[in-house]
Amino acid sequence: MKNGKNPTRRQKIAIKDAGQNPDNWFVFKAEATVLHIVHRNTGTTKIIHI
Repeated sequence: MKNGKNPTRRQKIAIKDAGQNPDNWFVFKAEATVLHIVHRNTGTTKIIHI
């Protein structure tokens, strides 16, 4: 699993807008227009365009 951090408030809003539950995801890479997130339990990764 990639090491991630808890999402900030703005990142939580972006994750929620993408249809995911922000409580289940870590952010392991944050760019200007893209969030790379990893699931807390399964380790699957997703890319969310902001």
